[in-house]
Amino acid sequence: MSRYAAFLRGIMPANPNMKNDKLRGVFEGLGFGEVSTLLSSGNLVFSSDETDMATLEDRIQQALQAELGIGGGTLIRSREQLQALVDTDPFTGLTHCRETYLTVTFVKDPEAGPPGANTEETVRVLGYDKPSAAILSVIDNTNPNTTNFMQWLEKKYGKDITTRTFLTVQKTLKKLG
Repeated sequence: MSRYAAFLRGIMPANPNMKNDKLRGVFEGLGFGEVSTLLSSGNLVFSSDETDMATLEDRIQQALQAELGIGGGTLIRSREQLQALVDTDPFTGLTHCRETYLTVTFVKDPEAGPPGANTEETVRVLGYDKPSAAILSVIDNTNPNTTNFMQWLEKKYGKDITTRTFLTVQKTLKKLG
């Protein structure tokens, strides 16, 4: 049995269909084991015998759409992928705080590669972690223009992306056990 993290895009906790108990119910209904949520923003961990993560993403997304009307997107990462990412310590010497967010943007296609030159002064792209298909960046929250960075990422990768803080990735890994 493999352990996975699901990062759901577009989850708004105020929407009654996006509450953690309903999200867990969909995953349990799909036959996954050890289903647990983390925070209230579409982070779940679970166990499955399936090893094809693209198939898992599709099954989960279809079920979320059919049962809860959630069409945002599902990105799956294995426990091993998240462990390898955290072990690289990609934000060495940097601090996550109210003014500066250390972020990980997961992309659907691992072959997509790094985003290239970023014209945003409010965001510093540190690199691309190919094994986890993740863009690593530091966001300056003191500037209101940081939302332009997310739009820039969507132009490059489409809507099949989702961003989490590195702290959330670390908490997710810990919850995976």
